[in-house]
Amino acid sequence: MSTEIKCPNCNHAFPIEEVMAEEYKKELREQMASFKKKQQEEFDRKAQSLELQKKQQEELFETQKKQQELAFEQRLIKEKETLQASVSENLRKSISADFENQLKVLDNTNKENEEKLKTARQKELEYLQLANEMKRKEEEMELTIQKKMAEEREKMAVDIRAIENQRLQNAEHEFKLKLAEKEKQLEDQKKLAEEMKRKAEQGSMQLQGEIQELALEELLRSSFPFDLVQEVGKGVRGADCIQTVRNNFGQECGHIIYESKRTVAFANDWIEKLKADMRSQGAEIAVLVTQNMPKDMNCFGLKDGIWICTFNEVQALAAVLRDGILRLFNAAKSQENKGDKMHMLYDYLTSNEFSEQWKAIREGFLSMKLSIQKERDAMEKLWKAREKQLDKVLLNAAHVKGSIEGIAGSDNIQLSLTDDEDLFLE
Repeated sequence: MSTEIKCPNCNHAFPIEEVMAEEYKKELREQMASFKKKQQEEFDRKAQSLELQKKQQEELFETQKKQQELAFEQRLIKEKETLQASVSENLRKSISADFENQLKVLDNTNKENEEKLKTARQKELEYLQLANEMKRKEEEMELTIQKKMAEEREKMAVDIRAIENQRLQNAEHEFKLKLAEKEKQLEDQKKLAEEMKRKAEQGSMQLQGEIQELALEELLRSSFPFDLVQEVGKGVRGADCIQTVRNNFGQECGHIIYESKRTVAFANDWIEKLKADMRSQGAEIAVLVTQNMPKDMNCFGLKDGIWICTFNEVQALAAVLRDGILRLFNAAKSQENKGDKMHMLYDYLTSNEFSEQWKAIREGFLSMKLSIQKERDAMEKLWKAREKQLDKVLLNAAHVKGSIEGIAGSDNIQLSLTDDEDLFLE
């Protein structure tokens, strides 16, 4: 059940769970934004670091390349100068020599030049190989950087997907909660509509029952004009109407009570209620007028001391019952002042009033006896179940005590549930 709080300014009441949920959502959003910002900063920092390393490698490579080119040019210039000086010296020395010596000098010079040229070409080849090796290392470094950047991008994509999945799960959970709330509101509206429909039908059925009661009273008054037909007021315990049977001299001969029911199904508890009304109002006969008969009756008849019939049969049945009451009254009238107290007692003991009163006592006794027997059976069943539970508790307590004594190595620990230690052994 939600706890509501009120705003001290506008006195608006709202559940505290909504405030806590909103604060929790706000905190989650802030944490998410902070996490994304940290991830972006970390990614930018790593990218800048890799870019700086790349630039440093390129600058280092350019510097080394320039240094090697400058050294090669300086060495080549020195060698040219040395070669020119040597040739000039050899020419100056060989002016006085003969042609053969000059040829030998020239031949030796050519050989030396070829060797030097070969050496220069070899150095140029080494320089080209070194340049290719530097280019290959640069490509490898670029590839390594691209791989690291791809791994970082993949890692960030995985983190972002996980965050998005969590956000989608939270949104789905909130949607399910809202959907459940809407379904609960719809179910409440359906129940309210069914309740209003039931009340409307109940009011309609009550109105139909009242119409049948008025029709029954009008039928009895028109059929038996000498009798007194009285309606029992609403809220008063008793049947719907009472017919006081009168003879041609206006003397009251007996009473018949009527109960009118106009429902779609017959209920057996109507009979017991009408029997109680008959005893409380001192009527000799009770008639139940119903739209639907019991399952074991297809026409009017007597069931458990109550006459049951439909509205179409009530006029004929009332005429027969009224005639019986008049005959009994005339017979009793003819026997007046012919007996003593014993005869009066005999008449009372054999009367319908005594029979109905005794039936009421007997039914109350049997009902009370049956109720006591049911309570006794229920209590014995409950006691048996509690006794089994108590045995189970004592057995488990004995196991716990044995385990603790086995671990502690002492029996000084008191774990008895009762004063009698032998209960653990039973």
